Amino acid sequence: MENDPNEFEENRSFDLESRTEQFARAVRTWIKSLPRTISNAEDIKQLVRASGSVAANYIEANEALSKKDFLMRIKICRKEAKESGLFLRLIDCGGLAESELERTRLDDEANQLMKIFGAILRRSSPNL
Repeated sequence: MENDPNEFEENRSFDLESRTEQFARAVRTWIKSLPRTISNAEDIKQLVRASGSVAANYIEANEALSKKDFLMRIKICRKEAKESGLFLRLIDCGGLAESELERTRLDDEANQLMKIFGAILRRSSPNL
């Protein structure tokens, strides 16, 4: 890995906009170490899109023009975080212990982000 493996853990305290961007960056760093297989190529494309979408939609949520727009963007963030977790679990690490460990960290972060967005939705709209 190019980055210190503990850096991702230590920086989780950043604001959510930075945290989602850091998640997308960490995914992009991790995929450079993966085996190039046909299935990985497709799953990696989906993972890159989903992880970037979490960050992009959170930025959009912060700039929302209405509560309805805000809630829709947060729902998309939650959905894309969940999708990121799926593709993280599908990707073949080629048996590399370091890649498996990083996958576990990234999957945990995707799960935490999904829970955070779910909590935002519950607080912002009790009718959901």
